[in-house]
Amino acid sequence: MIGSLRGEVETVDASAALIAVGGVGYEVRMPSADLSRLHGGMEAHVYTYLNVSQDAITLYGFLEPAAKRTFLQLLKVSGIGPKVALSLLSTLNPGQLAKAVADNDATALAKAPGLGKKGAQKIILELKGSIDLEDVEGATAAVTTAKPEDKGALQVVEGLISLGWRQQDAEHAVRQACEANGIPTPLSAQDVPRVLKLALNSLDRGL
Repeated sequence: MIGSLRGEVETVDASAALIAVGGVGYEVRMPSADLSRLHGGMEAHVYTYLNVSQDAITLYGFLEPAAKRTFLQLLKVSGIGPKVALSLLSTLNPGQLAKAVADNDATALAKAPGLGKKGAQKIILELKGSIDLEDVEGATAAVTTAKPEDKGALQVVEGLISLGWRQQDAEHAVRQACEANGIPTPLSAQDVPRVLKLALNSLDRGL
């Protein structure tokens, strides 16, 4: 079992990162928020889970142990597979997900693509009381404190979402626009309109 990887990020797209370790490139599917923190050339430590099915062998990864633990707990819910679990963690961070379970908030969980209201209710029923809310929120808060929030990028992403684009596609387009045009991050207020235009153009072209 591959429990974690430490290596250089080669490429990042809307759903996965390619991480080179000892001359081997591992394609790792990750939550959109984690992918938005990666860029080519940086070193990354990713906590991984290897899923083996009849159709494929897929490696899932997370930048924080709390996210991996939450992912594994989701997989214990009957009818919830790794794709839906990853979709949930791309919609809500571990702290938000744990709070939704604790608050019986099926509506928040059901926002994840591929889940639905019945699946959300099943998650609440089977995981209520088993997720350590304080532990998950503490880990999430530590990550937030350690990494300054890019309010400019968030503003652009929210603008793209309001125009109908999916969050992970919007985040990928913003990251790609910044890297391709040498725009430094966190984004300044002056760069927000330019990045919005660049990201929108790339999304319209299907890049």
